[in-house]
Amino acid sequence: MNTLGEDLYPDVTASGGLASAMREAAELRGCDIGLAPWATDAVSIQTARGFLRVDTATGERLFRLRVHIPGFTWEIGSTGDLGLLVEAVAAWREGVPLEELAERFEFMDLDEFTRALESGEPTSSQWSDLLSSDFHRRQWNLLRRLRADEVLRDMFPTITHGAVRLRVEALDGTSRQVLVYEPDEERYEVIRPGAPGADWVEVPTDDLIAYLRAALNEE
Repeated sequence: MNTLGEDLYPDVTASGGLASAMREAAELRGCDIGLAPWATDAVSIQTARGFLRVDTATGERLFRLRVHIPGFTWEIGSTGDLGLLVEAVAAWREGVPLEELAERFEFMDLDEFTRALESGEPTSSQWSDLLSSDFHRRQWNLLRRLRADEVLRDMFPTITHGAVRLRVEALDGTSRQVLVYEPDEERYEVIRPGAPGADWVEVPTDDLIAYLRAALNEE
């Protein structure tokens, strides 16, 4: 419990903020937590398994750790030990298997997160959410066409500036992906972000599904 006026985070206060305190703790332990140099108290770290977000609780000393992808946020643990927290963040970024993470860091609770990934929940729920959102009504026909394909329905969909983005890995913002835009009914333009010389290409209606499959399967 917090005694009135007691500073629960003297290390954070002394460092000038949560981000600075995390950097210092990580440096002491030789950890790379990937925290952007301009980050201050809004701690969000991009990783190959989603964004890790850290904040502090009130009333008791707890650093809360969450993982976020579009439409989904899981709290995966909390600890009062800042050093332990940064070690867990570094291990997460390094791609340590989830089972090993849970064994090494007892404060992490990955059961719900793991079950959601294994069941494909983030992807299937994301399709349903987009197709039930009036805000994205203009993209409904395209979304339905893409989801009808047995391969493309396993890709994680988002909407970016009116275009449908399909990503191979739901948690990895840098994984293979395509953007599909429908400027007019049954006319499609596609771009593969990150590909050399990437530019928008008009794709005939009859070729769209095969084109997208090929783009998303390229190594």
